[in-house]
Amino acid sequence: MTATERPLSRGVVTRYAIGSLGTGGFATLPGLVLVFYMTDTLGVTALFAGLVVTAAKVWDVVIDPWIGEHSDRALARTGSRRTWMRVGAVALPVGFVLTFAVPVGLAPAASGVWVFLAFLATATAFSLFQVPYIALPAELTSDYDARTRLLSWRVVVLSLAILLFGAGGPVLRRMGGDDEAIGYLVMAVVAGLVIGAGMLVAVSTAPRGLPGVQAPRRGIRSAYAEGFAALRRSPAFRALLATFVLQGLATGVMLAGANYVAVWVLRSEDALTLLFVALIAPAVLCAPLWSRISRGIGKERAFQWASLLFALAALSMVGMIWAPGAWVYVPVALAGAAYAGMQTLPMAMLPDVISHDARKHGEGRAGSFGGIWTAGETAGMALGATVLTIVLALTGYLESTGSTVVVQPAAAVAGIAVSFSALPAVLVFLSLVPLARYGLRRDDIDADAAAVAAAPARAAGAPASRPNTENDTEETV
Repeated sequence: MTATERPLSRGVVTRYAIGSLGTGGFATLPGLVLVFYMTDTLGVTALFAGLVVTAAKVWDVVIDPWIGEHSDRALARTGSRRTWMRVGAVALPVGFVLTFAVPVGLAPAASGVWVFLAFLATATAFSLFQVPYIALPAELTSDYDARTRLLSWRVVVLSLAILLFGAGGPVLRRMGGDDEAIGYLVMAVVAGLVIGAGMLVAVSTAPRGLPGVQAPRRGIRSAYAEGFAALRRSPAFRALLATFVLQGLATGVMLAGANYVAVWVLRSEDALTLLFVALIAPAVLCAPLWSRISRGIGKERAFQWASLLFALAALSMVGMIWAPGAWVYVPVALAGAAYAGMQTLPMAMLPDVISHDARKHGEGRAGSFGGIWTAGETAGMALGATVLTIVLALTGYLESTGSTVVVQPAAAVAGIAVSFSALPAVLVFLSLVPLARYGLRRDDIDADAAAVAAAPARAAGAPASRPNTENDTEETV
């Protein structure tokens, strides 16, 4: 689909950004509490809990390319991606509540199976929304800087969502009092409704379209072939995806470990809220700043600066092993400032990759790119939780059920601290290697936009050239 040449309206930017209430909530809350819920409430062993979460996420990795290709086919047939997004937005809250509604009295193994099946359904619903959502920026504008502006406001809302769910989730959980199971259920109901509502708002940014051409039916093998063909032919996409996956792995480890750091390193459940405030307040402030920086030096160089700042801030927190204390919030704040850039810039670079590929190889593949991208992001975040559980198992972490009190060995506490500091730092440093191979620059994207503008007008009634007319009268940014 050709990117519309109309300036982005404030309504489109706002509604697209609100969708990150859903993506941020789903990325944050399960990563933050799900493993902890299984190990410290359901009595599931740390390694098994990690496998449960990872297996559900692996399913996402399997289906995301298929969803991406079918989203492209729906776009060709109807001129819109809305149906897939809407189904995911409606189904996700139901699955999320079921994930934390494990019946009382189930054995730990059975509880783990319940969580796995419910979370599998929830993750599927999330992919139905997320894959076409990721594809939209390439279709909403072809301007190099406008894409960064669109994605920077998305990251502002994403950061607020991380704060809302990261800090508010534990507060909702404590509303159950001594009954932790009730607390988790209350948290799931409230969070699920907010996540679904945010996603439904974002659905309205996808062009409505009209029936177009009848796209040929393809099997699942063809869907994967299209997605991986995009990966093979685009070196810029490979470099950007490898960078983002490594950084997703780093942030996934930190996210899964935050609750453990609060309880076992800083020795305060309230520390979890403070960690998120320290992380997200700078991220909210700095997302527009990274957009301005990228206008001056380019997205790829700004992305390198953000990554270096994050890695150095994370590495400095290794001192928690010997001297845990309030000083930790300072490097966390620096990491938050960098995190805004690590989210804004690659997401703004992805539409550039898609439009560049469209000029060279033909249009209509944004969903395939989005499917592979979402699969990689999901894999990184999922493996982050798995890496943490492996560290916990190797260092002798003791699981518990309900309100049972345990004393963790020193090795386990040290492992938690390393998982929150040195390990993510090493992963982000490694991510700079593929990032150095990213070859697209502003001139390339400007040339793509010029080529689109100079192309002959499409046939009347073709959905690929149909603008999002419902936003034509809104004030533009």
